[in-house]
Amino acid sequence: MAEAGEKSFGSKAFSKIKAVDEYIISALLPQDDALNSTLKANATSGLDAIDFGTLGGYSAIWFAKAIPSSGKVITCELEPTHAEIAQSNIDNAGPEVKDKIEIRLGPALETLGELEREGVEDFDMVFIDADKENNSAYFSWALEHSHAGTLIVVDNVVRSGYIVDKDMNTPSTLGSRKLFDALRGEKRVECTALQTVGLKGWDWMALARVV
Repeated sequence: MAEAGEKSFGSKAFSKIKAVDEYIISALLPQDDALNSTLKANATSGLDAIDFGTLGGYSAIWFAKAIPSSGKVITCELEPTHAEIAQSNIDNAGPEVKDKIEIRLGPALETLGELEREGVEDFDMVFIDADKENNSAYFSWALEHSHAGTLIVVDNVVRSGYIVDKDMNTPSTLGSRKLFDALRGEKRVECTALQTVGLKGWDWMALARVV
């Protein structure tokens, strides 16, 4: 089955795009035992090769490695099986990673409500990579729990170009358009969006910096 990017650009062009991606990754990204182990565990467990919510914990481990020892990553996951696999991957990544990550199980909007009732402090960064139809709701919550300088990142907003296809009205595509409507009128952020073509097809993210 052809990937979204392959259908858009042709198999020959897309194969070269993927090869360039792989070249850049091998040239610039150092090998990481914990992340490689996570990818292998996720594949063995039959998880999709994406990071949707917490999924297998790959993104959460990346973030935990980037923040100082006093920092904390809170990640939301709907599926108990995914959370169990993610926790195992996080545990295997070592205490310097494990002690920084907390997995919250349940629907993300409900989890965000729980965090609010617990009096959660503002976040330095929020990475939104969940059900796309609720992107604008997640963004609104993130904005209310941010401070000047907070970065809000929303993944998968290009949707293989479907975002501009008038005949494409799936919940995910409509959710992406609603997010852009919210960003367009929001004076509390400076924002942009990027589109890329690579190993994961044609997609990428919106970036909003709270001012």
